[in-house]
Amino acid sequence: MKRVTVKLSEGGTIAIPEEYLAVLEWSAGDDVVLDLEGEEIRMFNLGLAIKRAQEMVRRHVPEGQSLSDELIAERRAEAERE
Repeated sequence: MKRVTVKLSEGGTIAIPEEYLAVLEWSAGDDVVLDLEGEEIRMFNLGLAIKRAQEMVRRHVPEGQSLSDELIAERRAEAERE
């Protein structure tokens, strides 16, 4: 896809070209995450941010292990001790 130049409007608003929105399957009202890396801003939708977070956790948690199940079990054990 080609590189485009857009104008920064009052208040820091930019318009993302429609062809970009179509490729990304983004619509008005979607949540978008901005990530400042050095002097660059990276944008991605909330779904991709969640997917990336899940992938990071998966690198440290073995397949089949459920952190939520472990947390629930711990809380139940604590409740029984009280």
